[in-house]
Amino acid sequence: MADSPADDIKQMSFEAALRELETIVGKLESGQAPLAESIAIYERGEALKAHCEALLKAAEMRIEKITLRSGQPTGTEPLDPQ
Repeated sequence: MADSPADDIKQMSFEAALRELETIVGKLESGQAPLAESIAIYERGEALKAHCEALLKAAEMRIEKITLRSGQPTGTEPLDPQ
């Protein structure tokens, strides 16, 4: 079991975190949550967003592009992040 809410977020997959973030956005956009709950779920949403961004960055760094010479693959090199 997670020790804190931030710990459970660290264990979430990208897809699970994104689903929960979408749920939070829906609640906030509806305006139906009381103020205290809105603040708490907004804070959780920020943590989920940061987690998703970190997972995407890690995935991006793992991607390699194939290098070609005369139309033939010659190897790989790190993906240019720009």
